[in-house]
Amino acid sequence: MEVSRIRALRGPNLWSHHTAIETIVSCTPEECSIADLPDLEIRLRARFPEIGPLQTTGHDEAISMAHVLELATLGLQAQAGCPVTFSRTTQTLETGIFQVVAEYSEEAVGRLALELAETLCLSALNDTPFDLPGALIQLRDLDEDVRLGPSTGSIVQAAVARNIPYRRLTNGSLVLFGWGSRQRKIQAAEMDGTSAIAEAIAQDKELTKRLLDAAGVPVPLGRTAIDMDDAWAIACEIGLPVVVKPKDGNQGKGVTVNVTTREQLDAGYIAASEFRDDILVERYLPGNDFRLLVIGNKLIAAARRDPPQVVGDGTHSVRELVEQVNKDPRRGTGHATSLTKIRFDDIALASLAKQGYLADTVPPKGKRVILRNNANLSTGGSATDVTDDVHPDIAASAVAAAQMIGLDICGVDLVCDSVLKPIEDQNGGIVEVNAAPGLRMHLSPSFGKGRPVGEAIVAAMFADGDDGRIPVVAVTGTNGKTTTVRLIAHLLTASGLRTGMTNTDGVYIEGRRIDTGDCSGPKSARNVLLHPDVDAAVFETARGGVLREGLAFDRCQVAVITNIGSGDHLGLNYITTVEDLAVLKRVIVQNVADSGVAVLNAGDPIIAGMANNCTGTVTFFAADNQNPVMARHKAQGNRVVYIDGQNLIAYEAAEIQKIPLSAIPITRNGAIGFQVENVMASVAAAWGVGITWESIRTGLTSFANESDNAPGRFNVFDYRGATLIADYGHNPDAILALVQAVESMPAKRRSVVISGAGDRRDQDIRQQTEILGAAFDEVVLYQDQCQRGRADGEVVALLRMGLANARRTREIKEINGEFIAIDTALASLSEGDLCLILIDQVEEALAHIAKRIAEA
Repeated sequence: MEVSRIRALRGPNLWSHHTAIETIVSCTPEECSIADLPDLEIRLRARFPEIGPLQTTGHDEAISMAHVLELATLGLQAQAGCPVTFSRTTQTLETGIFQVVAEYSEEAVGRLALELAETLCLSALNDTPFDLPGALIQLRDLDEDVRLGPSTGSIVQAAVARNIPYRRLTNGSLVLFGWGSRQRKIQAAEMDGTSAIAEAIAQDKELTKRLLDAAGVPVPLGRTAIDMDDAWAIACEIGLPVVVKPKDGNQGKGVTVNVTTREQLDAGYIAASEFRDDILVERYLPGNDFRLLVIGNKLIAAARRDPPQVVGDGTHSVRELVEQVNKDPRRGTGHATSLTKIRFDDIALASLAKQGYLADTVPPKGKRVILRNNANLSTGGSATDVTDDVHPDIAASAVAAAQMIGLDICGVDLVCDSVLKPIEDQNGGIVEVNAAPGLRMHLSPSFGKGRPVGEAIVAAMFADGDDGRIPVVAVTGTNGKTTTVRLIAHLLTASGLRTGMTNTDGVYIEGRRIDTGDCSGPKSARNVLLHPDVDAAVFETARGGVLREGLAFDRCQVAVITNIGSGDHLGLNYITTVEDLAVLKRVIVQNVADSGVAVLNAGDPIIAGMANNCTGTVTFFAADNQNPVMARHKAQGNRVVYIDGQNLIAYEAAEIQKIPLSAIPITRNGAIGFQVENVMASVAAAWGVGITWESIRTGLTSFANESDNAPGRFNVFDYRGATLIADYGHNPDAILALVQAVESMPAKRRSVVISGAGDRRDQDIRQQTEILGAAFDEVVLYQDQCQRGRADGEVVALLRMGLANARRTREIKEINGEFIAIDTALASLSEGDLCLILIDQVEEALAHIAKRIAEA
């Protein structure tokens, strides 16, 4: 068994809506059916008993080692606690070659699971040992390292529940919610609207106290000490007992409480100095430690925090009691669990010493033994929810404290006997205000019920009904994708939306190109969704990107399928038939939002059938409104776009819009059939986004098919009285559409300049010139700059073969170089001639043609 070409599908893909690991697995003839491998299943189950029933997930009858790898990859993740359920194995047309797909929740964990599953399979095949416990530990440890912690995770879960898309921007806790101009960001429990100044104030505990005191919020007296002697002077001035702590510390680090002697103060000063140079001495407030969580202008949750402690049973030592408490599955070593293990360190030993205990002392039954002075969860403390007990005056003081500092999410530390009565009535005070507070104690308290703090944070960022999404239009098909994408983006821009666009020419934001090259994949689309100045996005969605990585979005508002032809990269990546290609293309239709629209070409039965895969509504388009699919859809009152005479008609039961083709320059008065189809698809898409008809009409009128607006898409020029047409068509369907278009244009003599893309099938390359040979008098062949895996001269030879039986072509020229080929064709033109130039290097070729026109 050999595993190769491992891909991470990071969005909805050919197989499912889940993120997944996909790989190619090669099996020997014996490995194609484990029934032919004696005792294989016995050895496998001995190594991984929880692998479950070995059965196929498709229509395969035999269970291959590829199926075993699939089930092991999924099963290992499941046993490690990952929430995964989907996997699949499909046999390709090549004997012994399989595609294996397994869902992952974290990409790094999915990749490791596949690696460990391969090791497991090989150990079963070769009867060698496999360390299952070690493998699961690896997966669990990696999962804990890379997955979101409970605080950030709770916010993400709340966003997902509201259908708000999210994306992790780092391996840490920086998360983006929403898209484009409607995006928001958080880092842990801190929102993007929180100022750095507010955060800095919260770090400065002395300044915080001054501001809170000015706001009338009770705080303990105290100030920063210059040195150890000054610290003692402050303690005597404000009165013992006192608290000694770093001026801008966190998580209770370096804090010593209830200091009553000079010796204790000196020790506390040294402990605090390990974390910061500035040391704060303040009045010690006796009572319980409460954490109040304020989000926006509301108190959302409150908890009493108790320091790490054990209760004697008269039998076990303190050390043994701590070990028992730490066995609680809720206690972990980091922030991934609701509680943290109690640390048995020097601080704990010092705390024991104050109580007259050693680590091996057996405390009396029922005796409470404190192992730390602070009650932070990060040092092993516990929490009890008291949200429902908080007095309104205390809640008001907490909100006032947060607003005085300027924090949107604020953890307010209160020391008092009880939250049942006002702070002033019990000599309590607010001792700290914290930015980016931990949420664990409120989500999963040790005692009491958890509070929906994630939901509250999301509600503070997004108003009710706001899902943070901008309109996303995905366009795919064989031909016309780029023109359709450009026209849709133009229509959205005409309506006032700041539009981002990706296509084979680059990435555009409000018409400005910010990246060049073929940008029709998911990476470019994700970059557009990241841009804060984008109100709507239009993505050319090429087959390659979907195969490599899946979609860049979870849902789109509009999915457009222009057409599906036989010459679109068939034979690559196990996409061998038009039906296979259609299954891949319909991925965008399957991921239309429930309130979204699929725009489908009713003239293609395969595309029309995709309507059954759409959870939203469907708009059909076709030039012929008598098409049975169109007629039925129209009769039901649904949206259709078609051509009636010289008018484009958009019909819905309560609405009919008529736009003359003469008002749509790109169609050349309706003479260019494939542009008419592109326009129908674009109009239907803009309609689906909700653009007004006034904006659609304005946009159609102002979109001319020129090299600066749609480069390489039927750009028409005049050259010394001859007509030049430059186009990027590069498959048989595109060539046929171009021939039909130019035949409607008068010409005395017709010539064409063509090369071919090397990553097409031989028959697709030959078919292009078979079509051209029946329509052009002269054919100029040239070789593409990039042959895409072909040997020099191989593509040109195939093109020449396609002309062997040409009905019209009488002259064939072979030229080395695209620009020389263009010049050769131009040199033979006379007034009234027509020349179709099928360009390869779009920008460079158009610039070259423009230069020759200027010279003429």
